[in-house]
Amino acid sequence: MCGIVGLLDVGQRLDLRGVVMEMADCIAHRGPDDSGVWNDGAAGVSLGFRRLAILDLSSEGAQPMISHDQRWVIVFNGEIYNYREIRGRLDAASPRSWRGHSDTEVLLEAIAEWCPQKALESAEGMFAIALWDRRDRRLLLARDRFGEKPLYYGWVGGVFVFGSELKALRRVPGFEDGLDCRALAEYLRYGHVSQPRSIYAGIRKLAPGCWIALEGRVIGEEPSPTAYWSAYNVIARARARPLELSEPEAVERLDHSLRRAVALRMEADVPLGSFLSGGLDSSTVAACMQANSPGQVRTFTIGTDDKHLNEAPYAKAIAEYLGTDHTELYVPPGAALELVPRLAEIYDEPFADSSQIPTYIISRLAREHLTVALTGDGGDELFGGYSRHFTGEPVWSAIERLPRPLRRPLAGAIHLVSPAVWEAAIGALGPLLPAAVSAPQAGERMHRLAAVLASQTSHDFYRNLIAHWRRLPTSAATEVDSYIDGIEVPPGVDRFADQAMYFDTVFYLPEDILTKVDRAAMAVSLETRAPFLDRELFELAWSLPSHMRVHHGQGKYILRRVLERYIPNRLFDRPKKGFAVPVGTWLREELRDWAEGLLSERKLREFGVLDVRTVRRTWNEHQGGRRDCSTRLWIVLMLQAWLEDQRRPLRSHAAELHD
Repeated sequence: MCGIVGLLDVGQRLDLRGVVMEMADCIAHRGPDDSGVWNDGAAGVSLGFRRLAILDLSSEGAQPMISHDQRWVIVFNGEIYNYREIRGRLDAASPRSWRGHSDTEVLLEAIAEWCPQKALESAEGMFAIALWDRRDRRLLLARDRFGEKPLYYGWVGGVFVFGSELKALRRVPGFEDGLDCRALAEYLRYGHVSQPRSIYAGIRKLAPGCWIALEGRVIGEEPSPTAYWSAYNVIARARARPLELSEPEAVERLDHSLRRAVALRMEADVPLGSFLSGGLDSSTVAACMQANSPGQVRTFTIGTDDKHLNEAPYAKAIAEYLGTDHTELYVPPGAALELVPRLAEIYDEPFADSSQIPTYIISRLAREHLTVALTGDGGDELFGGYSRHFTGEPVWSAIERLPRPLRRPLAGAIHLVSPAVWEAAIGALGPLLPAAVSAPQAGERMHRLAAVLASQTSHDFYRNLIAHWRRLPTSAATEVDSYIDGIEVPPGVDRFADQAMYFDTVFYLPEDILTKVDRAAMAVSLETRAPFLDRELFELAWSLPSHMRVHHGQGKYILRRVLERYIPNRLFDRPKKGFAVPVGTWLREELRDWAEGLLSERKLREFGVLDVRTVRRTWNEHQGGRRDCSTRLWIVLMLQAWLEDQRRPLRSHAAELHD
């Protein structure tokens, strides 16, 4: 796990080594153990690296690394979990002398022996790679299948630049920080910016499962991504050839696949453990780790004094049953609140999933004891863990029965009544209504229903379910033009639950979940690994019948059956909570002054990005207690905080970030 940077300056305008060293130094938190730069002045190429040593801690694992045949130079961020198997294949074909035992060397020699495409197809791992072909003078960039590791690129003047974080690209002389208006609109709608855009005009994110190649003699050309793997194709194949297994057979097959995926991710030359929230996914990972380990596995969780959000007691009970070496930390509100003003710097791009706060805190706690932590990320997307997977389908079925011409007028009529009036009316009817209707914040639920009621297709329905600001509080872009709009559903994926899991895998997972975890963990120099994001496990899950994932309104049906092999059902069978913080309360109390400062009329007009009237009205509604607008407010607050952070000089070292 590391940080990579570099540039291709055909016109030789820049001091290659000096600029790339500065780029690398500003992401030192991603790799505090070592650094390196490789230059070819004649070609105008320079590759930079910051190392977090995980495998082969010696100098033989240092980067940039040159292949044995001297043709290829690599900087590589991530881990190749099946590197031993690849090394065995290479040795079987042609025995060779290895300089060390790092996965970087194995990947590099696979590229030299086979070609980049075949090496990428063979590699099981998470990674962002930059590769310079000295013979053909080509620069290649590649990213892992699910998007666990970030990679940005673009042109700054006549110089092609790339890096693990945007702050590294900002170090290049002549960098222009103009906003991409469509990226801004997408951020306000969904709380993040998705590939291929970044928040900066002209800077791109490489799509998961793709690589690009740039000829070293061409200036200004926009390289086109080439896919070496796609979730669409894997799912289409799996649905065309579904497995015919009984439930016990499926449980056995899935258990074996999970144990294998976890075992692959347990190899390290540094201390290793796992996050344990007490939920299904992290509990499954911890259980498989402990089953694979001769000694006690280290597990970590954080707790809160808010009993509605606190899962620490459940995590502790599971840890005790499994026999792990468990550490828990109850975080006082002050510790979490102190982090908030630093989020813009840590995330480097507007990002508004408030669970970024506990994710950073548990990463910091774990880093005091270890360097690698396994997580349960990807389990929800693979097995149907979000409420939209198991409650969305009956709602969409009901909407489909409504004539299309009636949907928008009915939605408009519901919107005409304020949430407060709906709340009062529903409260008056009380016992006559189903529990789901009369639940807390029923008025907000009615307005959310109105938003999805206007959906014309299942694709629209999904977008409306995950959207936050439906009427954007800005005039920068009149409509959202997002990557999600062009996503095609694989053949055979007919149920809405399956469609939502697919959309989440290719959109929500890389752009929200994996971004959140990568930035939080790497800010404290912690590597995270996600066993659920294993390509064989992914294909197996999609080969199972749909009812084994979402069954009678319950998500993760088959995963629950697997976990019952390790932990009694009573310890984990409860509603999902996930990492959450009471943002709504904080914005009315502890964070009120901070938020008011960013959302004041003066500050809003000064930045000139958001509509003052809309934002102030939303802020006042939340402060008055008439509506819970915390999600939408967090989105605009993280944008304002990021705009504020752009004015500050860039820091250079991880230590400065942590003081």
